[in-house]
Amino acid sequence: MNTHKGIGGDRQSFAIAPGLICQVICLVATFLLIGAGGSPAQSTGKDAARASKMSPALSAEEIGEGRRRLAELGYWVRAEGAGDEVSLRHALIAFQKVEGGPRTGVLTQDVLHALQAAHRPMPRETGYPHIEIDLCRQVLFLIEVGDVPLRILPVSTGSGECFTEGGRTRRAITPLGRFTIKSKIKGWRKSPLGLLYYPNYVQGGVAIHGNPLVPSLPASHGCIRIPMFAAQEFSELAIIGMVVLIYDSTFPPATVEP
Repeated sequence: MNTHKGIGGDRQSFAIAPGLICQVICLVATFLLIGAGGSPAQSTGKDAARASKMSPALSAEEIGEGRRRLAELGYWVRAEGAGDEVSLRHALIAFQKVEGGPRTGVLTQDVLHALQAAHRPMPRETGYPHIEIDLCRQVLFLIEVGDVPLRILPVSTGSGECFTEGGRTRRAITPLGRFTIKSKIKGWRKSPLGLLYYPNYVQGGVAIHGNPLVPSLPASHGCIRIPMFAAQEFSELAIIGMVVLIYDSTFPPATVEP
């Protein structure tokens, strides 16, 4: 988490324990998936390298089909972005988070088949423009904004670990609850805990912002990190006053036909 008016704000008014429990569940589940060796970022990289080596190279047509299918399902990807690996990798990681598979960010034949069989994820609420952040699956939903009914990004939220800043020690928790976009800053902002790209503040110093590092696990001080490629456009779409719903969930949501 990074500071704006002060880290944490009036966080005491929100239920913290459920979010921490969910983050512990996420950590345990990911540990079981990646094994004990290496850091989460290193393990994800190893999984990606392993997936690339074990799978035959896809044709340009198959890669294009994967991009189009991700876009159809609601994942934020440049559907016609030949040569664009960044949005494709992040969209694949978001898909793998939602579907509960290994988070490699690599398009293989198996992943392509999974995309073809998948259904569009169902957000918790519908019928109005808003943002949802699922802490357990570590994804963000931008819902019914503009002419796009659904956009999904991978995120990294509060790690649940203790940290000290400004003489205070507290736990890195992303708060649960219903918030709104209260303020925002264009471009970069330097905070005591690091740089934030196009931050959109939802409570105290907790913001949705771009970051070059968006690992598969919760790793922030409480902010919601999103990929750099989408940060500016997201900030333009997430207007002041837009509802932001942050929740945890231990069961998959319902699905609808894409």
